[in-house]
Amino acid sequence: MSARPRDLTPDRSARHLFGAEMRRLREAAGMSLDALGDVLKYGKSSLHRFETAQTMVPPDLPTKLDTAFGTDGLFGTLYELARKEVHPDRYRRRMELEAQARVINEYAGHVVPGLVQTDPYARALFRVSNPQATPEEIEDKVSARLSRQALLRAERPPELSIILDETVLRRVVGGPAVMREQLATLLPLVDGPATVIQVMPFSHGAHALLGGSLTLMTLEKGAVIAYEESIDTGNLLEDPIEATARRRAYDRMRAHALSPTDSAALIRSTMEALPHEHHTRT
Repeated sequence: MSARPRDLTPDRSARHLFGAEMRRLREAAGMSLDALGDVLKYGKSSLHRFETAQTMVPPDLPTKLDTAFGTDGLFGTLYELARKEVHPDRYRRRMELEAQARVINEYAGHVVPGLVQTDPYARALFRVSNPQATPEEIEDKVSARLSRQALLRAERPPELSIILDETVLRRVVGGPAVMREQLATLLPLVDGPATVIQVMPFSHGAHALLGGSLTLMTLEKGAVIAYEESIDTGNLLEDPIEATARRRAYDRMRAHALSPTDSAALIRSTMEALPHEHHTRT
């Protein structure tokens, strides 16, 4: 007996509605995923992910579906809605994509990215972002964030490239001791076997990503997903056109960033400039 098809929720988002309509018309035509794949020149597994809204639809598929089912632009309209909407499960989806990514490129404009944060640094950030949180709530958040770092210790870790705005180095989080430990943790990653860290210096001036942060996740088959984040909101961009635009902005900025060698020197000098805390008797 075949497995029960995954339930669809067309009222959840335009992407889910796209998938639900795709399945409805396919089944009405008496077509299997294999048969539809033969018509559209797509694999069965890819079509299944589009129907169940697990993956953003590629830009050439709507026209092919409208042609195959004679739907007079229905899928083209749904695609335009889907590509512009905010993903309803963007945070969970971002974590899923991060776990699948083979290459992760990050730009951090304000704080050290979660994938390379130390325990005390993460704790200090969570405390200041929610002063009313209980110690237990803070620890839960710290544990959840640090658990993501298991990716970097995997047998086959993703390639990780990070650009840190110089602000990230200069703004002391958690006090000098915490900041010194955090900066020291970055140094082995500056030019590691699967990691590169570069610094975007103040001397460069303005750039396209100023004011936010960006993560680019390249999946096994080459698809690139972008995730933008501000103070308390995140925007997942799975549309290839939008993701490619962010990729270009990142590549342009990386061309102006310091080399790994110069970045390491700046990180060290910033560490050395941090004051040492002395406890004196009064």
